[in-house]
Amino acid sequence: MNRSTPIPDTVTLRVPFRIVKRGGRKEMQLPEGANQPPRADGTLVKALARAFRWKRMLDSGEFATIAELAEREGIASSYMTRVLRLTLLAPDIVEAILDGKQGPVVTLTKLMEPFALDWKVQKTGQSS
Repeated sequence: MNRSTPIPDTVTLRVPFRIVKRGGRKEMQLPEGANQPPRADGTLVKALARAFRWKRMLDSGEFATIAELAEREGIASSYMTRVLRLTLLAPDIVEAILDGKQGPVVTLTKLMEPFALDWKVQKTGQSS
């Protein structure tokens, strides 16, 4: 453009994307190769926060058993046990989740399934 060229009133920009459901909410998914800033999955972050909070409460002796803590929290002890397992994830996996860099295959549903306790095995994505 030069000074004699008029500036248009509107500019149309087309960005190809898809709407996908992730963690119970809709997200915009840009095409392959597009630069997408990492965004933490709120559902995973909340589950990790709960897991580490509950672990701290049990370790401190505030609650003697998982059943006692689960009753106080108003949830099933079996659910609490599955969430507490998240504290056994490798530190770099936890960090990746908090940074939003865990990848699309890492979901809360997937993490609630039994996984290997060996951190090296966790990184390969194999189950126990």
